Amino acid sequence: MDALDRFFDYISFDTTSDEFSGTTPSSPKELFLADHILADLQSIGVEDAWRDEYGYVYGRLPATPGQERVTPMGLIAHMDTSPDAPGAHIKPRVVRYMGVDIILDPEKNTVMSPKDFPSLNDYLGQDLIVTDGTTLLGSDDKAGVTEIITLVEYLVQHPEVPHGELWVAFTPDEEIGEGADHFDLRRFGAKYAYTVDGGKLGELEYENFNACGVQILFHGRGIHPGDAKNKMINAALMACEFISRMPAEETPSHTEGYEGFYHINHIEGDETEAEIRMLIRDHDRQNFEQRKKYLVALAKPMWMRYGEERIEIKIKHSYYNMKEIIKLHMDLIDKAKAAFERSGVEPKIVPIRGGTDGARLSFLGLPCPNLSTGGHNFHGVYEYLPVDSLYKMVDVLLNLVRTDQSKS
Repeated sequence: MDALDRFFDYISFDTTSDEFSGTTPSSPKELFLADHILADLQSIGVEDAWRDEYGYVYGRLPATPGQERVTPMGLIAHMDTSPDAPGAHIKPRVVRYMGVDIILDPEKNTVMSPKDFPSLNDYLGQDLIVTDGTTLLGSDDKAGVTEIITLVEYLVQHPEVPHGELWVAFTPDEEIGEGADHFDLRRFGAKYAYTVDGGKLGELEYENFNACGVQILFHGRGIHPGDAKNKMINAALMACEFISRMPAEETPSHTEGYEGFYHINHIEGDETEAEIRMLIRDHDRQNFEQRKKYLVALAKPMWMRYGEERIEIKIKHSYYNMKEIIKLHMDLIDKAKAAFERSGVEPKIVPIRGGTDGARLSFLGLPCPNLSTGGHNFHGVYEYLPVDSLYKMVDVLLNLVRTDQSKS
């Protein structure tokens, strides 16, 4: 199947993950795509392919004759999409970018402009896959899934291309930090791997944020407002007070590169109960630990004023910076750089302002840097994927796995 057709096929599945479900996968919807991917692998000719009870899909291609001694490699992508934007009923379209605003949703006047998204100017005259302005696109990470499976299909159809043993895996729930929770490392036979879960074509990443999620609960005391003096404790106002104490410049919209942040991504409540959910991110481990302590410091004067029982801070760790592991395996970075270059793509090593399954897998014993998918503006309606980048990444992966070091 053509890579573009395959991508459209995969994004037709709603695989939005749910951080509060307590199950794996976090949404039963993810199993539909998992079974579909398994069927694709089997129809391609991957005899050693299976899905486990948690929705993880695995496959193995044996080494070609004479390449059995090559160290087994893995390629990994995730099937779920972010809960930050709607992921159902995606209506993609391909537009030729000519340097002007792209109208995504004329009814709501949702427009993607190069003034707001200057990366568009890198694709003048190229075809872009965009949304209809009401959902995300799903290239994070169904572009990665597409690119890996298209590579596998090519290798099966071209047995003359020499390669070592290749393992592939497709995970649920990466977007909520749980993609490695049930990864079967004992059965997954690769000694190292790459996640195909990055952004712009050519990006190569082995540094990521240390990350955790935070839930802050405010327990108020509801009293009729006409009789509330010295009695009411308004939970909604407590939440607002807490936010007002936070550093206004340490948010995603004010930071870049290695700069960490606090990201409030959910607020709800009333006078009785209120909730703030946020992400803490920082590349530096010491700074990361200080950020967690800072939230407690912010709460202390409020505890003294309202009572400790009124404000709960719950922290859930997600992943740590995989640089601690990958710096011992820099040959994997050199190998990836060479693959990009053989495909005519200039590699650019950048820090991930996010995380991947590879971060946790690296700490579990599977060194796992991250490669680009070609996508932009993940987790929102302005997401887009250049068609040329989709095809080019398949070529990059081919040059990564082939052992004759020549272009196809």
